[in-house]
Amino acid sequence: FHLLILISPALTQSVVTLIAKKIDDISSLVYHSQNPHNASTQKSCSVFFRTSTSAPLKMEEAKPSVVKTDALSEDEDGDGSGAQGDIQPVGHDYVEEVRNDDGKVIRFHCKLCECSFNDPNAKDMHLKGRRHRFFLSNFQKKVNPDLPVEIKPSNRARKLLEVKLRKQKQKSGMKRQHEDEQRWHIEMRSRYEEDMYWRRMEEEQLYWVEMRHRMAPPPLMGHPSMPLPPLSPVRRPDSPDDRHIMAKHSAIYPVEEELQAVQRIVSHSERALKLVSDSLLEKEACAADDDEADKQSESQARVLKGVMRVGILAKGLLLRGDRNVQLILLAAKKPTASLLRTIAEQLPKQLATFSEDQYEVQVHPEEANIVIFSSKEPKMQVTISLTSPVMREDPVPNMEKASEKDPPDVLSRTKCLENLAALRHAKWFQARANGLQSCVIIIRVLRDLCQRIPTWGKMPDWAMELLVEKAISSASGPLSPAEALRRVLECIATGILLPDGPGLLDPCEKGQTDALGNMLKQAREDVTASAQHALRLLAFRQIHNVLGMGSLTVSKAGVRNRKRRHDGSDSGEGEADRKKDKKDDSHDP
Repeated sequence: FHLLILISPALTQSVVTLIAKKIDDISSLVYHSQNPHNASTQKSCSVFFRTSTSAPLKMEEAKPSVVKTDALSEDEDGDGSGAQGDIQPVGHDYVEEVRNDDGKVIRFHCKLCECSFNDPNAKDMHLKGRRHRFFLSNFQKKVNPDLPVEIKPSNRARKLLEVKLRKQKQKSGMKRQHEDEQRWHIEMRSRYEEDMYWRRMEEEQLYWVEMRHRMAPPPLMGHPSMPLPPLSPVRRPDSPDDRHIMAKHSAIYPVEEELQAVQRIVSHSERALKLVSDSLLEKEACAADDDEADKQSESQARVLKGVMRVGILAKGLLLRGDRNVQLILLAAKKPTASLLRTIAEQLPKQLATFSEDQYEVQVHPEEANIVIFSSKEPKMQVTISLTSPVMREDPVPNMEKASEKDPPDVLSRTKCLENLAALRHAKWFQARANGLQSCVIIIRVLRDLCQRIPTWGKMPDWAMELLVEKAISSASGPLSPAEALRRVLECIATGILLPDGPGLLDPCEKGQTDALGNMLKQAREDVTASAQHALRLLAFRQIHNVLGMGSLTVSKAGVRNRKRRHDGSDSGEGEADRKKDKKDDSHDP
């Protein structure tokens, strides 16, 4: 090339043009093989070579091959033009245009990356590339931290991040699976323990049934060498007494209409009380906005903490004809008459928001309760008693507590303590007596007895429930309804209620409290004598008189079968004919 310049300058121009054309064709083929989607680069390359021949340039600008390589290497460092389509170019201010003498843009130069490229597409690819963003992020940290730059991670960093996220996902999945397995094992263990408990109860019941059948009275003429089983007073589970008790229980059990009416009025009352509690909380929150900030946390606490079922409703002792159930409403502070009236005023409004039934609300501050009456048949009523655990706290001689005085209209302390005791009784009954066989049935039967006979009506309900639970739970095995009733009557007949007897310890009180403390001496003696009379009636097969019902008819087919053995129809007819002939012969003269 230098030789041609020295020999003939005119020939040099034609040779340069030919060489530029060949290089243009070769670069076009190479670039199309690498990036077929962008055909503008090869045009700019050809323009560059043609313009370089027409006008002389500076030495620092005549580096087209290096610029081409930088642009391609920049594209290779990234993810390609297809992957960079969703990335916005950044750092336009650091790319300057290089012009020739005619003022035409011949290439672009990036001051941050110290690289050059010769067409706008390559410039955009560079501005989206990883190398330019890397230098721009370093410049941002040192010079201008407020410049927003989105750094695209490299392939290796992205792969490492994907591996890390995959491991974290696997680890979280394994942890979740381990927790699910633990939860499943706990559930299966509890279910297995429950199944084993009920299986053990069934086995014990079958064992005692089999023992009752085996311990039948011995025959009058037994073999001397055979050991005679001992006489046992145990009755069969399907005895007439059991049938009488179960028939009485079916007669006193509430019908479906009564159960639905109780469920409806109780659920409506509980929902209305929840809405009243929310409204009181909103009022307290609005009032707290005007006060100091330190008092705001105290005012945010709910005034009404919750409502709970007590009495025969919580214990499942409802009888046919029972129309009154009881709920306990717990307050955060000592309940007052003004709070009771506020609740009574808001209850009808809250009941009307979700129920079409008509209810009547009455407030009784002296009794510390609110009574809700339903208008639909069968008519039910719910007694809502207001109390608070603060009422049970013992007064301590402390200066802080002495400074806090009770409100002037605080409710009766005795009524509040009775309501708290009813709540403890319901919890104890659900834990101890509900799962005891024949316990709930016998308590229902005795409740009916207390309603029918005035003598038994003097016995407190809580003392009767304690007595029945102690009598049945102290037995050696499961008892049938007749056996459980007999055992309870025997306990009363022995004098456990008498003043000089052992008494009944209340398990729901801290100190030594007798559950029969409010029962008069004459009432104790009357109940004891009545229990002794009931035992005599049971001994003479007159349990229907104790239960206040008619005697059930007993089929006599079994009795006939026990008296006369039927060997066959023919033998029976022949024996009847012989007896008839014998009778006719005796009447002949």
